Amino acid sequence: MTIAMQSMLFVPGTKPDRFAKALASGADCVCIDLEDAVPAREKDDARAAALDAVATLGDPRLAIRINGMMTRAGLADALALAAAPVRPALLFVPMVESPVELAQLRAVLADPAVAFVPLIETVAGLRAADAIAADPSAAMLMFGGGDFSAQLGVPLAWEPLALARAQLVMAAAGANKPALDVPFIHMDDSAGLAQECARAKALGFAAKAAIHPAQIGVIHDIFRPTAAELAEAEEALAAFAAGGYRAIRHKGKMLEAPVVRRFEQMMALKEKFDA
Repeated sequence: MTIAMQSMLFVPGTKPDRFAKALASGADCVCIDLEDAVPAREKDDARAAALDAVATLGDPRLAIRINGMMTRAGLADALALAAAPVRPALLFVPMVESPVELAQLRAVLADPAVAFVPLIETVAGLRAADAIAADPSAAMLMFGGGDFSAQLGVPLAWEPLALARAQLVMAAAGANKPALDVPFIHMDDSAGLAQECARAKALGFAAKAAIHPAQIGVIHDIFRPTAAELAEAEEALAAFAAGGYRAIRHKGKMLEAPVVRRFEQMMALKEKFDA
């Protein structure tokens, strides 16, 4: 499964009245959360509401974050999804520390049309990230910075988690898959959000998660190519073609295959969102 995503918005499974509103935010993906946002006593109701939304709203952008496969609630989620007449195309799987967890979920669902986004949220998960990313059912990796920072005993801030972020991006890139960054938790700090988005993009993340609809516009402004960037890419690709697809000098810079691939990726992304 190929994912064209720059933004993902979490919405609590306990708030079904917000599902349609979350989709109206313009987020590329809206993930109904059955894990952290849902108390244990409300798991069953949230699961039922999420599955009903997937079946009735019919929006392909709807995804579900289940509970971890090493928990009773996660197994209940997997069994309910297996029995559901309609499933989301994408499941976010928290606290993944081994590709065995993905294999277990895949076996229960028995539905190759459903892809997974493993959340890397622990040191053990990061150490196994190469194998997790290589799993055929993993469509992308997500950095779960909240749990990761708690395990390290550090703030959920850029500097303490910079190394972990870089390692996760490399694991995803090694499997030729995108990486999704953790939400920015300071909902009233749009400047801080923009700064963290710019840092994440520069590091190699393809997308940023959000916890409020107001964050979506800022995320798109940073992660989506600007008109100027697209014009530069189009001009460079035309020059490379005119030069016989060989390394050439273009506007004072070397234009060769690795640089061209980045421009091609940029144009492919534009085509996906224009489609």
